[in-house]
Amino acid sequence: MAAKLKKGDKVVVLAGKDKGKQGEITAVMPKDNKAIVDGVNIAIRHQRQTQTSQGGRTPKAMPIDLSNLALMDKNGKATRVGFREEDGKKVRFAKTTGDVI
Repeated sequence: MAAKLKKGDKVVVLAGKDKGKQGEITAVMPKDNKAIVDGVNIAIRHQRQTQTSQGGRTPKAMPIDLSNLALMDKNGKATRVGFREEDGKKVRFAKTTGDVI
């Protein structure tokens, strides 16, 4: 099945503690049906000090389920993704505006 959301897409969070937040997808894990989004679903991870690096508490973006994300159209609103053929190539488009992504 074709991926509706890909790395680099601007998305908005639909559900959860970060509802309404926007960010860019940095990684997608299709097998787990999850994605990592910049600035969303942040958790504090404790890092032990080593000879080369300083230890402490570091914020880390954790994976969020793809069903809780929606693509943003050019107007900054959440939209669904559709597929169509243009010039013999399959392209993604925003359902709200009809623009190719």
